[in-house]
Amino acid sequence: EGHTEKNRRQKVKISFLGQPQSRRMNGPASLALHTSQPDTSEVSSKRKTNQIMAEEEKKCDDAAAAAASDDAPLRPSPAKVQPSFTAPYGPNVHVSAHPVVSHKLSVLRSSSTSPSSFRAVLREITFHLGYEATATLTTREVPITVPPAKKCRTNAGGGGDGNDHVEATGHKIKERVALIPIMRSGLGMVDPMLELVNDAAVHHVGMYRTKSLMPVQYYNRLPRECEVDAAYVLDPLIATSNTVMSVVGMLKKWGVAQIHVLSVIASRDGLSELLRHHPDVRVTVGCVDGSLSEDGDVLPGLGDAGDRLYGTPTIDDEEELVHPSKRKRTMSVGE
Repeated sequence: EGHTEKNRRQKVKISFLGQPQSRRMNGPASLALHTSQPDTSEVSSKRKTNQIMAEEEKKCDDAAAAAASDDAPLRPSPAKVQPSFTAPYGPNVHVSAHPVVSHKLSVLRSSSTSPSSFRAVLREITFHLGYEATATLTTREVPITVPPAKKCRTNAGGGGDGNDHVEATGHKIKERVALIPIMRSGLGMVDPMLELVNDAAVHHVGMYRTKSLMPVQYYNRLPRECEVDAAYVLDPLIATSNTVMSVVGMLKKWGVAQIHVLSVIASRDGLSELLRHHPDVRVTVGCVDGSLSEDGDVLPGLGDAGDRLYGTPTIDDEEELVHPSKRKRTMSVGE
């Protein structure tokens, strides 16, 4: 009987739902059915209300994010190296932000670094800076052949008739590059640059600075005709920039189209002065120091780069042409 009564109720419910609203019965059963099925207008109204509230919340979140971005400027990822240094010197100046360069600069500055270590660290820093500086060079496509892997195992010399070699397209630096080391400290930067650009020519320029901080040229090996597209001036220190500006002017008169100055440390005043007179010159430096001494030396700098590079003592200008045995001050190791 229980099953029969249950089946009868289900049939009544189904038949009631199939009838039009005007023919549905009134009473408790009708009230129960109406409460089980909410009104469609109420559902749509609630949906619209929820949608409006969600939109308002999204607007508030967007406004909060915009306010946070205005208060805290965007910062580059610490894992990335900054490709350029645009302020306050301009887009032609690149100050390296590489942590390895910063580490090795501290070793180079240290007064406890021996001449042999100084030469090694200067070589490493120059290689890093030169790698960044040569990014402005361009390449041209050249045909190359690649030996097959099996022939490489059997014949290390790559001999044979050459029919099995694979043809491919390679790249070669388009510009004719020259290195211009300013003697004598610039000589320590030549070998690492030649490792990067092994076909580069090397033309030496010798300069020294007087007490009035003006440069004097004592050696020049620039050829009579300029066959160079890009020249890299090598000098570990840019102090007043008078020496570098003299060499840059010399290269422009010689006819070099692209001039790039490569230095380990530069003073802020010297760098600004260089760019004021030669805004078209590119500069790559490892660090910019803040001030100059009364004698025109970079502070903190790294000392006399030439003396530290070759282990020679500092000689007063008045005695530079006097034989060591006749100088007033002896240059013994104990002193």
